[in-house]
Amino acid sequence: MEMFKRIFMLSLSMVFMFSLTLQSLTGVASGEDKKLKAGFIYVGPVGDYGFSHAHDQGRKFAESKLPWLETVIIESVADADCARIIDRLVQEQKCDVVFTTSFGYMDATIAAGQRYPDKKFMHCSGFKNLPNVGTYFGDLYQMYYLNGVMAGALSKTNKIGYVAAFPIPELIRHINAFALGIKAVNPKATVDVRWTYAWYGPDKAKEAAEALIAEGCDALAFTEDTPAVIEVGQAHTEKGKQIYTFSHYSPMQPYGKDSVVSGQLMDWGGMYVKALQDIYNGTWTNEDMWWLAAEKAALLGGSFEEIINSKFVADLKAIKTKAPDFGELSVYDLVLKRYEQMQKGVEEFDPFQGPIKDNTGKEKIASGARASKQDLLSMMYYVDNVKGTIPQ
Repeated sequence: MEMFKRIFMLSLSMVFMFSLTLQSLTGVASGEDKKLKAGFIYVGPVGDYGFSHAHDQGRKFAESKLPWLETVIIESVADADCARIIDRLVQEQKCDVVFTTSFGYMDATIAAGQRYPDKKFMHCSGFKNLPNVGTYFGDLYQMYYLNGVMAGALSKTNKIGYVAAFPIPELIRHINAFALGIKAVNPKATVDVRWTYAWYGPDKAKEAAEALIAEGCDALAFTEDTPAVIEVGQAHTEKGKQIYTFSHYSPMQPYGKDSVVSGQLMDWGGMYVKALQDIYNGTWTNEDMWWLAAEKAALLGGSFEEIINSKFVADLKAIKTKAPDFGELSVYDLVLKRYEQMQKGVEEFDPFQGPIKDNTGKEKIASGARASKQDLLSMMYYVDNVKGTIPQ
């Protein structure tokens, strides 16, 4: 009788082990119901229709694609408050990973990585890493170049303005790319920069835009997280003075239907899905993620429906220019061809191809050379058609 009992118990054990094996193979017991919680810290409100808005659209996209993902956001966080907010997300919200989405959050993110070695952190636009702290960025300098091509072609005054938030390498890179695009079709045009010292400062941006227009600028680009510059351009255009504007980060064309020529759009969704999937799968590394047009992160357009406002297509088709690799063609065709090249990769075409000099005459990129990623990340000089000096 004892023997039969042992055989019966052994059979049950074998059935149980087989069941566990089957569950593991089918994912039932391998964590299929495991969740991952991610916290996002934004420098502005998600309704800014700029940088923070674009990040939040990417977060929502990731949440729609990853059924195991739970997210929480905290918006309008000043640099000085970042450390406290990270603590809240980790300690109170129990986040597994925290995304800090502003350059000014860098040191607080690194410190948090040291405090919480069992958590993951990803800092947007930074350059410092730890084993559990990675960096990521979707850069728009290629799109700024294309916008510059259009601005340079359309400008009647040869005076083009740029409203900028803070003098950091990212913005200098964008200003320079914009200026190089202008120079490619209009060597006579110059770029004048006005600094607002605010990522989200619509009043300051409007004041800067008005000042630039008063000085004769008839085309404006910007790095600021509201459509304020576009609203100024639209208002002047409606009064009979055409001001060409180029939107930033989000589809702002509706705010300037007669003013917005094009712009740059950022799609963070794919990058967030990739990073979160890697964290969930255990394949994440702290290697920097640097996505451009080729990765479909940087997109051209003032709206997702058209890369160039149909109102200005005929004008751009009528303006002829010359390119070393294409010969004579319309500005419209040049923009499309360059965009196609950028989508293939920086080896095909990159705005920062030498020779490039700064506005003091010093050579920065030699003939035949292309700016390295490190060159781009540390850029703190103006190219030769940008006026003035960079504030210290």
